[in-house]
Amino acid sequence: MTVFAPFAVVVGFVAGGVASIAGFGIGSLLTPLLALRLGMQLAVAVVAVPHFAGTALRWWRLRAHVDRRVFGRFGVASAAGGLLGSIAHGLAPNAALAIVLGALLVFAGALGVAGASNRLRFGRRTGWLAGALSGAFGGLVGNQGGIRSAALLGFDLPKEAFVATATAIAIVVDVVRLPVYLVSQGQEMMRAWPLLANATAGVLAGTVVGERVLGRIPERTFRVAVSSVILLLGVALLLGVGR
Repeated sequence: MTVFAPFAVVVGFVAGGVASIAGFGIGSLLTPLLALRLGMQLAVAVVAVPHFAGTALRWWRLRAHVDRRVFGRFGVASAAGGLLGSIAHGLAPNAALAIVLGALLVFAGALGVAGASNRLRFGRRTGWLAGALSGAFGGLVGNQGGIRSAALLGFDLPKEAFVATATAIAIVVDVVRLPVYLVSQGQEMMRAWPLLANATAGVLAGTVVGERVLGRIPERTFRVAVSSVILLLGVALLLGVGR
């Protein structure tokens, strides 16, 4: 596991940098990597820790821009979904979780590469349902950002409020799902502490410096590159199921 730890630092750094710009991406990048070493079920639980740390740091920097009205309503739906998803996560086998996450990553990656993700929107009414759905996927497989962002687009928030509110909602989902993981897999998570610690350090560092470094990359190039990585990770997960 210690040999694998440096990879967790590097990918965590990239994931933190991506999330500092896009508002999500930590789970999408870190979970497939750690699943190669820990199995999907434990990887989702372990990644929840650096995800919470990086998201909390990002929220602190953006907290003044949170739209409290949208956060209050959308956050409740996401929290409820996150609780149900985290409970289901403890009951699902590794192969099933890998298939669900792999399919989500392939879908999100393909939309991003094709440029269709920017045009994906939910109306306000269906936005609440999408909020619950994003929370459920967050609890189940640690991947919620794409659906949440698409849903929030329907509320016509300014850019700063959009990212800040999405970040605040992600924290709510983390607060709900983390205790469930700790109860069901706390000992296994502690045994994976080298990966957990290195991934958390990488995410925090990436969150701090990522915006400055990645902000120089053209937005279109950045989106296609990240989407391509997510697509490839999803395909790799699906191909590895059953091996």
